[in-house]
Amino acid sequence: MKKVFAFIAVVLLTACGTELPQVQPSSYETLEITRSDIVFPMKFSAKMKGQEDVTIMPQVSGQLMQICVREGELVKKGTVMFVIDSRNAQLELEAAEANLLAAQASESSALLEYDGNKNLFAKGIISQFLLDNSKNAYDRAKAASAQAKAAADRARVNLSFCTITAPVTGYIGSIDVTVGTQVGPGTYLTMVSGNANMYAEFSINESFLENRITMSNNKTLNDFPNVTFVMKNGTEYPLKGRITSVSGTVDRVTGTIACKATFPNPEGVLYSGIQGTLVIPLAEHDVIVIPQAAVVRLQDKSLVYKVLADSTAGATQVKTESIGNGKDVAVLSGLEVGDRIVTVGANNVRDGERVIFGN
Repeated sequence: MKKVFAFIAVVLLTACGTELPQVQPSSYETLEITRSDIVFPMKFSAKMKGQEDVTIMPQVSGQLMQICVREGELVKKGTVMFVIDSRNAQLELEAAEANLLAAQASESSALLEYDGNKNLFAKGIISQFLLDNSKNAYDRAKAASAQAKAAADRARVNLSFCTITAPVTGYIGSIDVTVGTQVGPGTYLTMVSGNANMYAEFSINESFLENRITMSNNKTLNDFPNVTFVMKNGTEYPLKGRITSVSGTVDRVTGTIACKATFPNPEGVLYSGIQGTLVIPLAEHDVIVIPQAAVVRLQDKSLVYKVLADSTAGATQVKTESIGNGKDVAVLSGLEVGDRIVTVGANNVRDGERVIFGN
């Protein structure tokens, strides 16, 4: 009976001229799809390193007598940094030089004897055997003299190793030793970071290299754009850098390729160990770009609502990629030029809903 009464009520309303409520289409901002040329600011985590970072270790053993530099100090190439006790090295040099003098004297005596025997042999006074013996004695004395000279040179070098100087101009790193420490080859003293130019070390994945930084078509590193370094606090380093190295091998564990970008550092603003973001502005041509707000995330899917021919909204799955500006995305698949999509308010659209658009 309830169904009958309901039917009669509808008939009466219609007979009286009362119209049923109509579904009103909703108004949304829309966008017609086109292609354009854009610049992708591709971002990578990076760490700065001086082009001439040199680890300082002694080459001789001894007690550390002086530390002539401070951590963080800027030093010029050749500046004395550490002094090791040189007394033993000095004594070894003096002994080596004395042995050299003795060897040279023996060589001179052997030469005089050999020259004298040559004259005597020419007059027939001595035999060939005696002449040959004197020549052999001279050759042995000459070899001994050469060995003594080499020993003296080695002792002189060892003495010079007791005074450690800066191999490059740069900043002193941490110093983990104190005066009086017994040091030797393998003892870490400090590091000198030559930072007139700095490396920003970063890694890219293999697919990125294949898709964007390809070396085909005779393209070289010089063809790539200048890059930017952004510090952790968001400050952008004012001078641009260049990509100067792309490793020829892929790391088996991480699947990445090691790269370096070189930045000039005339004011010494950059230090080894600074971390930040390397930005590579890569140009892309004929790309479909849409507002990020037009993309509706549904679990693992990305959807946009196309305005169909009958003015209804139809959900379409798309594949997108960020272009780094925080508001737009590039569409890799799912849309074509000429399509119209809902932009502002896309999260409120229902599949099949009639829409009004004017944009």
